[in-house]
Amino acid sequence: MEHRFIKDGQLDRAPLIAELRSFMSLLLAKMRLDVQFDVKEFPGATGEEVEQPEVLVTFRGRDQELLLQQHAELLTAVEYLAHRCLHLNPHFYDHVQFDSGGYRATRLEELKLSAKVAAQRVLETRQEFRFNPMSARERRVIHLVLQSVPGVRTSSEGAGDHRQVVIHPA
Repeated sequence: MEHRFIKDGQLDRAPLIAELRSFMSLLLAKMRLDVQFDVKEFPGATGEEVEQPEVLVTFRGRDQELLLQQHAELLTAVEYLAHRCLHLNPHFYDHVQFDSGGYRATRLEELKLSAKVAAQRVLETRQEFRFNPMSARERRVIHLVLQSVPGVRTSSEGAGDHRQVVIHPA
């Protein structure tokens, strides 16, 4: 199947951003949320950078906190709907991200710190550490943070919503 918004193996941003703006305007009107959105474009991510998407949709307004309740479930759902309705190739999901109130940056720092603390615990106790289930994007952050830490290795175990990162002594 030919994926939209892919040109020469790269994200074709201009038509993606135009359609994303149209979709978000329609979605937010139907949801009746009192939020506005901005779409920002960044240079392409290099290598394993999960922190820097190519396209970032940010929300602000009276209802922005609603997007962040229950561990940002609504924000994640809006992002998922946008990816699916725009028929975005799953390979590029991390390149188009959504945020509200700086949630993503805060969560990223929490994940990095948790990974380092857990790795230190594994090094000290020589016993594996199992994180609670998390999204593929969050699991990837843990794996990337710990790939250069000597004495530990990571794996993902489980399926679907129950998939979790396990840190093992090397």
